[in-house]
Amino acid sequence: MSRADSMASPAVMTWRRIAAIKGASFTVPFFLGFVLFTAVPIVLALRESMYTTKSSGLGFGEKTIELSGLANLLKGVGDERFWAGMGRVALFAAISIPLIQVASVAVALLLDAATRKVAARFRLALLIPYMIPGIVATLIWIYLYSPDVGPLTPFFALFGMDADFYSGELIWVSIGNLMAWGGIGFNMLIVYAALQAVPREIFEGARVDGASELRIAWSIKVPLIRRSLVLTTVLSIIGTLQIFSDPMLFRSMAPETVTRDFTPIMGIYDWAFAQGDFNYAAALSIILALVVGLASAIFYRFTNKAPTS
Repeated sequence: MSRADSMASPAVMTWRRIAAIKGASFTVPFFLGFVLFTAVPIVLALRESMYTTKSSGLGFGEKTIELSGLANLLKGVGDERFWAGMGRVALFAAISIPLIQVASVAVALLLDAATRKVAARFRLALLIPYMIPGIVATLIWIYLYSPDVGPLTPFFALFGMDADFYSGELIWVSIGNLMAWGGIGFNMLIVYAALQAVPREIFEGARVDGASELRIAWSIKVPLIRRSLVLTTVLSIIGTLQIFSDPMLFRSMAPETVTRDFTPIMGIYDWAFAQGDFNYAAALSIILALVVGLASAIFYRFTNKAPTS
């Protein structure tokens, strides 16, 4: 018996090695995409930020490219308008992300408590907004917010409310509503999948011990899906700090409210394609990438600590 096992072990090890290689091969497309569309652009942006393009005379002469080292990065660190946009987005993220997360968890818990047939119907309906392309969704809400042709302004007027969704007081509420419309369904799906992976026997045992459904949800279900909540929150932080298309389209309706550097990405876009300073735009991109990475890492570090006894 031992001799047969010793003869079979090399074959078993070879089979396991082949299976591991086949499993790892599924990650190749991801790593290729990461290298081509994330790592390489960051390296190129860092290289571009080390140079400065100058024009002789009044700007009509021949352009020359000079090595400037860290000058563009240092300029970006002291750029008040860039950091003002960063502050607006950070405050928006601090308010909108927790609200969206709470709504996503609440919906996921309700679906988990429902029957599979009912949950399947509502799950699809809640996911449809996320499936709609972001530009299309923004255009739909721009129409709904429009004071001339949209239905929302006349509706609020029936109650004596003058709702200007493009004003400085409501512009972030309008953008936040748009983000929640598409983000709740995505987060809900991840959280709901995590809840479905939890053994039902745990909940049945808690019910036998006399725990209410609310107690089970708060004390058992939510702690068990903690990793999924961290994942969705990190993804929300990354996406919100880089918000671009929504305020960019809103700018067409309210240019006096949504300025060209309203968000960090909009400021970078303006420097690159409106003012033609690709070197400084690349430096700002590096700074933004560092801020996003640092914010995500700090959140992950403080929320992924092992509980102490």
